[in-house]
Amino acid sequence: MPELSFRVRWPDDSTTLCYSPSSTIREAFVPGHPYPVAEFVSRSTAALEHASRRVAEKYGYGCGHAQAQIREIQSLAAPFAADPQARVIVESFEN
Repeated sequence: MPELSFRVRWPDDSTTLCYSPSSTIREAFVPGHPYPVAEFVSRSTAALEHASRRVAEKYGYGCGHAQAQIREIQSLAAPFAADPQARVIVESFEN
């Protein structure tokens, strides 16, 4: 289960390097595609929870880093949640 980072560009043009314990995060996003903030949060949460379950299946416990990443994404997304035009872009996946 190779871990993977993904670089996110927020609506204010700031960027964050996010962590996933599994490369399955690639299935959730198309690099360069703009996602509405709520959709990005939903997709990233589902993908990171799936990745954490995969870790649990292999090692017997979920991934705390994935849960922390979900909380960070939710926190970073909160200021943009009220703007229906705000978009988040996954710029790249990095090993």
